[in-house]
Amino acid sequence: MQSAASQRNPEPEVPAAPVSGEVSPRCRESAPVVPPVSGPVADDGGCSSMDWTGLAGAVSSCRKCRLCETRRNTVFGEGNPHAELMFVGEGPGADEDAAGRPFVGRAGQLLDKMISAMTFTREEVYIANIVKCRPPGNRNPDPDEALVCIGYLKRQIELLQPKVIVCLGGVALSFLCRQAGGITRARGHWLDFSGIPVMPTFHPAYLLRQESAKREAWSDLQQVMRALGRVRKKPGA
Repeated sequence: MQSAASQRNPEPEVPAAPVSGEVSPRCRESAPVVPPVSGPVADDGGCSSMDWTGLAGAVSSCRKCRLCETRRNTVFGEGNPHAELMFVGEGPGADEDAAGRPFVGRAGQLLDKMISAMTFTREEVYIANIVKCRPPGNRNPDPDEALVCIGYLKRQIELLQPKVIVCLGGVALSFLCRQAGGITRARGHWLDFSGIPVMPTFHPAYLLRQESAKREAWSDLQQVMRALGRVRKKPGA
């Protein structure tokens, strides 16, 4: 899948930039690089034949790892069950744990603006995470936690069959695509998950801390827009 010429559309929250696969020297993600998961991949936990209702029930009652001991709510995911575009993050934070919904805090508000800039609404896409329970202190999920939980996400992807997945941040990239090297190297380059194109980009929480990285994130999202045939209308058009 080849990138086309740059589209320079202004966007207050996620400003436009020339499409580039190179990483700007001024935009190195400071978060620690999560090593790719090694060893055998955990089985699907018996969810490979579940429909949406059965899968949601299995998540809500899941006690496969220690994260269940500190959660307030499981965060299954939400959106259009027939969405062509899916966003995958790493796991719930405090706001998501309280609400039982993904991306509802400050990072979620920025993600909403990113989705809108792509000419979608939040209701048109699907949003989920690698793990369905909040890691204490908002730490990264441990590999064993991700391995016992990722079967739920894989089944969501199977049911959804999106045309494109946007992978938000290095943690999601490592566990979903088993990709080494970190998000700054991978962002802007198309990857693959079970035949579905995957575009890695920075997590919205990182963009809140590092606003200069919004240029790179917007160029990544523009590639996704072109792949899905989405075009931003010029003001007054």
